[in-house]
Amino acid sequence: MTHTPHATKYYDDLVRSFPSMSGKVVMITGCTSGMGLVLAQTCAGLGARVVMLNRPSPRADAALKGVLDAGGDAVLVPCDLSSFDSVRAAGATLRRDFGDQGCDVLCNNAGIMGVADKATEDGFDVQMQANHLSHFLLTHEVWPLLETAGAQRGEARVVNHSSGARGKPGRPLHAKYLARNGGNLGGDGWPGLAKWTRYQQSKLANLMFTYALDSHAGQRADNKVKALCAHPGPADSGLQGKTTQAGGDRWLDRFILGQALKYAQSVEDGTSGIARCCCAADVQSGAFYGPNGPHRTGPAVLLSPERNPVNEALIWEESLKATGITNFFKP
Repeated sequence: MTHTPHATKYYDDLVRSFPSMSGKVVMITGCTSGMGLVLAQTCAGLGARVVMLNRPSPRADAALKGVLDAGGDAVLVPCDLSSFDSVRAAGATLRRDFGDQGCDVLCNNAGIMGVADKATEDGFDVQMQANHLSHFLLTHEVWPLLETAGAQRGEARVVNHSSGARGKPGRPLHAKYLARNGGNLGGDGWPGLAKWTRYQQSKLANLMFTYALDSHAGQRADNKVKALCAHPGPADSGLQGKTTQAGGDRWLDRFILGQALKYAQSVEDGTSGIARCCCAADVQSGAFYGPNGPHRTGPAVLLSPERNPVNEALIWEESLKATGITNFFKP
């Protein structure tokens, strides 16, 4: 599959509008490449200390070195989102190392797309665990640090990364995708649609978690933690290539990936939504940002809410059950 990368149209002007992030701590999952790495570079350039939460690999080491070589302040903390034990270990490390300063922004960016129907070591669909359940658990683990930053500097933020693949407003979440059904949800045979349904459910989960967290956190006395979400639109982030490498080479896979790349914006412009959520001064909890032009392209703008009380209740209860959390706000 060949394509011509698109020029960056919006991102540079957007970044110039952001205030300094000096003195802030930004934690980002999935930042070895793509939009996560662009965000890490941006936040470091604005003066933040960046915590890069990645699965240990030479790529993770190279991404850290790139941020450091550019003059940024960054550290790497191992975090494998396919393992709840790894996420809990990362949470313990973060609470130990950042207990005094806290975390100003947790960006739950990492994601995988269109992969085979496999179970993680915890028994869940690999897409749902990597894209949502482990981020739910990580947010729980980091919550005291968010509250610390909020108390010290006035606010903190949790930023989730959804997708246009979440579907139209009103589509239901289904509990079976959040249960220990990994390897039994389909999509490996012809025509392979179920793998994309699993992806759609995980991306809808990202948005519904944002709304549920906004509601539950907002009920806490003196809450200063905002919950926000963004979608990138079609972006030339490298995620499509990873899908192909994971075996996504059937006709349906090639069609979906080809359509995405046909209209793709640059990886920088795709980063605009999460960057606004993480860095802009004028965001409100519960806000959803992303491009809203033809084919979901254009600058990241504030989108209409897609609240769904049934989905929000389901994502909260099923995610608590899946991760074994009894009190979300006390790890």
